[in-house]
Amino acid sequence: MTTSFRLGRLALSCSGLLALAACGANNTAADQAATGAAASAAANSTQTKSAAMPTAASFGKTTDGTEVQLFTLTNAHGLKATISNYAGTLTSLLVPDKEGKLGDVILGFDNVSGYQSAAFRKSNPYFGALIGRYGNRIARGKFTLDGKAYQLPTNNGVNSLHGGKTGFDQRVWEATPGTSPAGPTLTLKYLSKDGEEGYPGNLTVTVVYTLTNDDALQIDYTATTDKATVVNLTNHAYFNLSHGVSKDILAHEVTLPAGRYNVVDAGLIPTGELKAVKGTPFDFTTPHAIGERIAQVSGGYDHNWILNTATGQHAAASVYDPASGRTMEVTTDQPGIQFYTGNFLDGTLTGKNSTVYGKHAGFCLETQHFPDSPNQPKFPSTVLKPGETFHSVSSYKFGVRK
Repeated sequence: MTTSFRLGRLALSCSGLLALAACGANNTAADQAATGAAASAAANSTQTKSAAMPTAASFGKTTDGTEVQLFTLTNAHGLKATISNYAGTLTSLLVPDKEGKLGDVILGFDNVSGYQSAAFRKSNPYFGALIGRYGNRIARGKFTLDGKAYQLPTNNGVNSLHGGKTGFDQRVWEATPGTSPAGPTLTLKYLSKDGEEGYPGNLTVTVVYTLTNDDALQIDYTATTDKATVVNLTNHAYFNLSHGVSKDILAHEVTLPAGRYNVVDAGLIPTGELKAVKGTPFDFTTPHAIGERIAQVSGGYDHNWILNTATGQHAAASVYDPASGRTMEVTTDQPGIQFYTGNFLDGTLTGKNSTVYGKHAGFCLETQHFPDSPNQPKFPSTVLKPGETFHSVSSYKFGVRK
């Protein structure tokens, strides 16, 4: 049985060599030469080239002495993603600019200690981490399920944020590198035990990262439980497509195919109103620079947009950086996307290459269900029951515009 919010797997396109097999045995020498050249080209194409097994290296030790690793995935075009089994953290992603030069578009650190420092834990920006059990906020850390009230730790004022005080973003996951026809993979597994951070049920979570040969980072989430619970899984990567050209993301142009967004209170908890974006600074149905209207939004953008398409794989966002020419296309099967503009970054964190992360140094596009859904019966359900499977796929595809 599948829950009402189990959603389809991303269909990956692939070009085969079947057309070559259809060539007759009576080809002329010229035809045979052409066929051989085509076969050679196909064998070297991004769709048929065998994926290289991800490599592993030490990423240091956690504060409790656990050795963690960093895995490097490289696709057929030379794009590279590095992911740690600490929090399933996406620590870097090297993609080309309009000149063909690879650059890292992810905010993060060179060692696990950066993700556990006192400064990081104080501001807790969740750089690149897998988020769960429940991404985003739950009002007052409370919800009722099947007539039973649950109290979660509150770690965001009076509310619970991103799974609580020790969410998935602070756990060491079991990691298995691999390959697939689509590209290199990293499979991460974690068992969230009954009662962890106040949530009911033993929740078994599997997340598969794939760096596809058509230049997308695909994230495939699966979860099952032995007791009714609530689930909202996402990734909290911060992107800056400029890679050193600009210290902030205000010139990036964003498009969101969403006609409504969640109105929130001062604690960023939805009021229940789904407001039309038309005529507001929340209207990204056509491209707008992030900085164009951000001053009109108190605190900056940190809201959930209700995507126009709610089921099946659909467009969720597109981003263009004029400085580098890089583009990013986000697809998902989730009903919402949280667009966050790094409003709480304050320059106290220094990351890779001695980069100081100030306000608006990166943006997040977190595919998700709506915030506080367990307390909002009109929102799509996030309840997962025994015998059901939560499954969702999101993809971040990169390109250039010259």
